[in-house]
Amino acid sequence: MNRIAYKLISVGAFFAMFFMVSACTTSGDAEEISPVVPNSASGGNGGGSDDPVSSSSSAGDESDADLDSVIAKMIWYLVPASKFTTGGTSFSVKEFMISTTEVTQRLYGKLMEKMPLQGRTGDNYPVENVNWFQAALFCNELSKSIGLDTAYVYTSVGLNDALEGLKIDYSVESVRLPTEMEWEIAARGGTTTTYYWGTDQASEYAYYGQANGPVEVAKYEPNEFWLYDMAGNVAEWVNDWFASYPTGPVDNYTGPESGSYRVIRGGGWSDPIKDCAPDVRDKKEPLFKSAKVGFRVVHSAGF
Repeated sequence: MNRIAYKLISVGAFFAMFFMVSACTTSGDAEEISPVVPNSASGGNGGGSDDPVSSSSSAGDESDADLDSVIAKMIWYLVPASKFTTGGTSFSVKEFMISTTEVTQRLYGKLMEKMPLQGRTGDNYPVENVNWFQAALFCNELSKSIGLDTAYVYTSVGLNDALEGLKIDYSVESVRLPTEMEWEIAARGGTTTTYYWGTDQASEYAYYGQANGPVEVAKYEPNEFWLYDMAGNVAEWVNDWFASYPTGPVDNYTGPESGSYRVIRGGGWSDPIKDCAPDVRDKKEPLFKSAKVGFRVVHSAGF
């Protein structure tokens, strides 16, 4: 898959031709949806030879792989335009793509050509110890690498990669961090239960309550959208400044224009299971770094 072909994933006709897609209803119910695999015409369903994370590789495997091939191995899922209610407010989001795993050390290192200090190292471990600004810079670099515009516009880069004069352009087609509402809709996977696995054993779906750091991505069962580690492993930065939810219905909510804390979702490997529920919100200053915080990305056509 070359960079030009990759851009096809944002074209609705491409999905109509090759992938079965259905939208969530306002009640949160969803029909079966096949995962979207830009680099594989077979469609890949989380298992077998088409699953890029079914057989993990240690650090150094495919060390000669160039950046294009690493990007081409990313798997994305098309989340249809959706509506749901949380905190007493109704939210709707436009269709978007989201990476099925957290950003890995392999991808981060290849793209950024540097790596923050990691507690556990390996190509398929999630990158950790990144602040919000570093996650945003990664998104810009990935956007440029596949020929898209950049969502994060700034005047300069300061100490610890702090972005001065930052504005987020949601109108452009780009790779960026998910909005808080995009993240929650994706994490729920069309469910309305407290946890996306319903009454199944949490330990089959989430890595939580541990003391020794994260594990490789996609070692636990995915949600109904074939998204892995939406609970536990590393918690995930999202785009929004933290604030109370608005009181009326909102389309494509992006949070307040300013604030002191950015939102973190999903809970990390050391958190209790209650903190891994899809509606639980955490907040940290954007320069905050932790061994239990990473991120995943979305590809948006803009709104």
